[in-house]
Amino acid sequence: MSVEHFDTLMVGAGLSGIDAGAHIGMDCPGKSYAILDGRKTLGGTWDLFRYPGIRSDSDMYTLGFPFKPWNDRRSIAPGDAILDYIKETAEEFGVDKHIRYEHMVKRASWSTETNMWTVESEVGPEKKIVRYSCNFLYMTSGYYNYEGGYTPDFPGKENFKGEFIHPQKWPEDLDYSNKKVVVIGSGATAITLVPAMAEKAAKVKMLQRSPTYVLGLPDWDPISEGFRKLLPTKLASDINRFKNVWLAVGFFNLARKYPNFFRKVLRAHVKHQLGDSCDIDVHFKPSYNPWEERLCLAANSDIFKAIKSGKAEIVTDHIETFTENGIKLKSGEELEADIVVSATGLDLIPLGGVEFEVDGEAWIPGKSMTYKGMMFRDVPNLALASGYTNASWTLKCDLTSQYVCRLINFMDEKGYDYCLPRNNDPSIEELPFVDLRSGYIQRAMEAFPKQGSKAPWKLYQNYVKDIFSLKYTNVEDGVMEFVSNPVSQVARTRASDLKNSDNKEHHVA
Repeated sequence: MSVEHFDTLMVGAGLSGIDAGAHIGMDCPGKSYAILDGRKTLGGTWDLFRYPGIRSDSDMYTLGFPFKPWNDRRSIAPGDAILDYIKETAEEFGVDKHIRYEHMVKRASWSTETNMWTVESEVGPEKKIVRYSCNFLYMTSGYYNYEGGYTPDFPGKENFKGEFIHPQKWPEDLDYSNKKVVVIGSGATAITLVPAMAEKAAKVKMLQRSPTYVLGLPDWDPISEGFRKLLPTKLASDINRFKNVWLAVGFFNLARKYPNFFRKVLRAHVKHQLGDSCDIDVHFKPSYNPWEERLCLAANSDIFKAIKSGKAEIVTDHIETFTENGIKLKSGEELEADIVVSATGLDLIPLGGVEFEVDGEAWIPGKSMTYKGMMFRDVPNLALASGYTNASWTLKCDLTSQYVCRLINFMDEKGYDYCLPRNNDPSIEELPFVDLRSGYIQRAMEAFPKQGSKAPWKLYQNYVKDIFSLKYTNVEDGVMEFVSNPVSQVARTRASDLKNSDNKEHHVA
């Protein structure tokens, strides 16, 4: 079987994959690359999720690409606008021409002898095996299972006669007009779904086991809009990005430092939004501190408006069992439903669920430790694009792509074949990759690589610190090891001699 070779391979053509491809094209223009994606089109999350009301939960000045200004009044944008933006970026920077669709990557193996990764994909419905090789492998596949989300084993679910749906598999032809809908969950998906479905449904009830923090904000910012109208597009975008980064970092750090104060602020905010239309001490008083779980954003305060109008209702209780006509709660109340939506979270998988080998030995991500949140202890030429839990996903992914390009260019300049982080500090402890309490995160953390207790193994979830760590510090930091393979050095010398010989013969002729 022939093996097609690329200098760099990316796995995943969503936000981070398009970002990575654009950077390889801009920062490493002589390098060949391809992006392998298991789906039929690009866009990742923003093409997969089609549930009503889907939108960004971060502002688009920071979720968008720094090299492609977001030029829309709405900074909290609907999913279709984000997908159009991703497609436009891919076309503008020529990334779309490098994508191989319906390539589900299953295995990747590194050989020190050849200084290459061999990547095996199943292609198309017939799952034909196709292999590629590359010098650098960059996982831009996100963090959750595209095959399906997480659904608890609800007692009696088989008795329910209505429709049961997970938002990740939203039916295109679903008509919920004048239907009774119950949305199970209290995370970002539920907060988005409830007001969107309430526009047409007879009634929407959001059933939560426990409350979450919800912040209502306009989908546009007058200050950002002022910059956008008065200044050149790129300059306005950079200023808005800078402004929003600092606001997000400041809010997160202050909330962590003064949790009781921020509890009171968020409670006052909800009280202002809802008045006496809802018992906020029952339905909007979480047991945890702000930012121990991710804060939910309600664009234009839509969920609060839906509750005040009577079109939506929040129920805080536990499920005892499903019935033919809905859900019986432990309090004894029964919620009638024609449709139940299980907005109960994602099924997280590390590095796209790919099986890895390094020199013939299985490599398990959960037993490894991340370097700067993007490479792995003792694993050569492998990087991961992962975002922030307290800010926009793309902020960290873009810094990681720039760092990968710096490494590739540095190795070319110095004649190195591969690099890998080494931990020579026995005092460094292994910690969970993410420290949020959210259920879908806690369920999966054992399978994810660990972070360390000290830099450069520690994840700070801080964009400002990461700018210096990934963009400006020397790649030779005493932890990253650079290797020249003697076999490769001989091959390079022979190639150089051959080239010089050909040049001499051509000159004589």
